[in-house]
Amino acid sequence: MAEEIAILDILERRASKLAKRRQFFRSAGGLGLGLVGGTILGACGGSSGDNANAQTGPSDADILNFALNLEYLEASFYAYAVTGAGLPASLMSGAGTPGTVIPGQKVDFTGDPLVGAYAAEIARDELEHVTFLRTALGASAVAMPALDVGGTSATGAFSLAAQAAGVIGPGQVFNPYSSPTNFLIGAFIFEDVGVTAYKGASPLITNKTYLEAAAGILAAEAYHAGLVRTVLFSRGMTTPSIYTTVQQISDARDSLDASTDVDQGITGATAGSSNIVPLDANGLAFSRSYDDVLNIVYLNKGAVTQGGFFPAGVNGTLHMSSAFA
Repeated sequence: MAEEIAILDILERRASKLAKRRQFFRSAGGLGLGLVGGTILGACGGSSGDNANAQTGPSDADILNFALNLEYLEASFYAYAVTGAGLPASLMSGAGTPGTVIPGQKVDFTGDPLVGAYAAEIARDELEHVTFLRTALGASAVAMPALDVGGTSATGAFSLAAQAAGVIGPGQVFNPYSSPTNFLIGAFIFEDVGVTAYKGASPLITNKTYLEAAAGILAAEAYHAGLVRTVLFSRGMTTPSIYTTVQQISDARDSLDASTDVDQGITGATAGSSNIVPLDANGLAFSRSYDDVLNIVYLNKGAVTQGGFFPAGVNGTLHMSSAFA
């Protein structure tokens, strides 16, 4: 009986949190693309009830376009690491302001073909995510915004992220393309954030077709994150400094968003134990709201509309980070 009461209490608190989040979107105003969202939902077979629910918060189109911005970032990073080139021009156009990319470089995986194979697989997956979301959104798909995935500047997004985490000192450069290990650390910066972003968005998606698609992408991102965390943990067994670096990045992500502690490193509570799957006390993956995600990718604690990996901000209606500073 006590366990049943505890579970009911957890569910009630989750429902309360979701209600508060929906109320926030209603109060914020101007976030929904009602007409556009309704058209898309109608094409997918959404009911009028689904469309009515979408008006109380961001539309499904808003949410998927926000996800598309993140997929542009991940796909570009992996494409440069694997091929030395970015995304094809055919996948860059759309609504909003198209941007240029501060490019990355091809990683030399010749001495580490295993990581090279993993990188190539994830690069294909991320490219497919971009293609899928653009197809699902049709004419409503946002253009790829300006991105900073470069690795040679001390003021580039990767370097600033590593500086903020204490991985390197002020004015130093972190280049995720300089070695397979650095590539994995760069991938770690993104992958866990993507998982929490899709998890946080799932309660807000009203159309079941879109919800199933988002669940599929969430699962793929979780596989990617688990793979990256596993390989980093394995390398940390012979190079313990990797554990420290990963924990510093995890702590930095937590320090940027307005959420409570929803980030974890790759080591467990006891010496030699792993923490490949970061979960809460109930064994569930963590969630982040879209604005908390933007705090991390903008590398800013405040309510801003650009910065970090998105120098001119993301395209779409969901573009401002949370006020945490």
